[in-house]
This record gives sequence, C-alpha cells and structure tokens, in this order.
Amino acid sequence: MRNLYLPKIVKIKAVEEQSPTVKLFRLENKFPKDKNGMVFIPGQFFLIGEMGYGEAPFGALSSPYEKKYLEFAIRKAGNVTNYLHNLQAGDTLEIRGPYGNGFPLDFMKEKDVVLVTGGCGIPPIASLIEYIIVHREHFGNVYLLYGAKTPDELLLKDRIERWKKSINVILTIDKPAFNWQGPVGFVSDLVKEIKINELDAVAAMCGPGPMMDALEKILKPLGISDRRIFVNMERKMQCGIGKCQHCTCGKNYVCLNGPVFTYDEIENAHD
Repeated sequence: MRNLYLPKIVKIKAVEEQSPTVKLFRLENKFPKDKNGMVFIPGQFFLIGEMGYGEAPFGALSSPYEKKYLEFAIRKAGNVTNYLHNLQAGDTLEIRGPYGNGFPLDFMKEKDVVLVTGGCGIPPIASLIEYIIVHREHFGNVYLLYGAKTPDELLLKDRIERWKKSINVILTIDKPAFNWQGPVGFVSDLVKEIKINELDAVAAMCGPGPMMDALEKILKPLGISDRRIFVNMERKMQCGIGKCQHCTCGKNYVCLNGPVFTYDEIENAHD
C-alpha cells in the first residue's frame, strides 16, 4: 500500500530569481503520468520541504504534460520558504503529492475562459494556461488578467510573452511606475477590456485575500454565474490528505475537497 505521507527526494535542476522575494525552482520529476498523460491536474498542489524545517503547499506552474521536471514559484515568507530560498541547483529537497482536486478541465472546454490572478497567485493559473495552449482549438476567447503592486513583482515575464501568441493577456500594476507603460489600477478595473459570451463562459481565479474580496467587482459584471467561477483557495496545510484539520474552509477541507472550489461553495467561508 502506498504511504501518502512518504515524500520523494528530488534534485533541484535550476533556480531563477523572479522578483525580490520570489524564486522559481525547477525540480526533477519522479511522479508518473496519469491515463491522460498528465503528471498533475492544473490547480492541484504539492507539499515541499525538508525534514527538520517542515513543508508547505505549492501549486505547480509548469505544463502538466511535462515529464522531466516540475516548476514552482516560491515566495520567501517563513521558516520553510527561507530554507528553500537558500538552496541551489544540485541540492535536494522533499516533495509529495499531487493532492486535491484541480480545475474541471473537461467542463471548461468549448467555452470562453477568464483567468484572474495577482501577485504570487499565478502558478496554478500558469499551469492551466499551458494546458489550454496545448488544447487551444477546444476553447473560445481566453483572457488572463494579472495584477501586481509593481512591475518587478509581475512573475513569469518570459512566459507571458509566449502566452500572448495564444491568449489575450492584460497586465496591471497598483500605482504608476517610471518603467511601466501598461494599465495602472486594480485587476477589477480590467473587466471593461473583456469580450465574452457570458452565457457560455467560465472563470478561474487564484490570488491574495483582497482579490478574493473583490471577486464580485471583477467577475460578476461579466455575467458569469457563481457555479462557473472556480477559485483556487490558499490555506496552510500539514497532512495534505484530510487528517489534520488545519485547512478547513467552512464545511470543506481545502486539501481534500479543493483547493479548487466553485465560488458558491466558498462564498461565505474564504476569510
């Protein structure tokens, strides 16, 4: 019987600085593909860390079809991430997963898609974009709305340029900056740029708390129903398999029932 707590020891293949506080880690992949050829479903999470330091949940940002490596954007924000930020290519760490439920990929096909994220919330959205690009003919209009405080805090800039060839990308920062010529303001201000069939559209969202609070201003004006808005919840987790009760969200466990929920499932339980 498989031990769900037992991590795999993997080698770090590369480390790239993405912002003053975020690094991208490319890790050796030791996880098998499923029957659809995917290593994980976009939106699922992995637990990464080291014995003696602990572990934390992270959504992969690489393509779910990539068999050689997994990529994660990790923000320096505590004991575990401080330890990870001191590691270099060639070092090893522990990883287990994938856990939870990802985005409903089959349901999202043949529809317009609005992707909304901010700051370091982009990884699960990034892996979903990679999936959409592989199956681009099965999706309608696709928009990425991505905001950050400053230009330096916008992650994955090289990939964003590649994504622009396949989907509509709209970026914004909170306040004017001398090295920025794009939109300024909150992600909610970008709604007017979107043209979708509201009766046949879905949305996927991941980001910090204030962005979740502004969800009604971002997506409700587009006419997308709550059952078609899929939110990737961020919660502190320990076991990853619904045993420790650290990640309760209302009546749900984020690790088991999520981390992807429809908005009506978590509307009153996302504080």
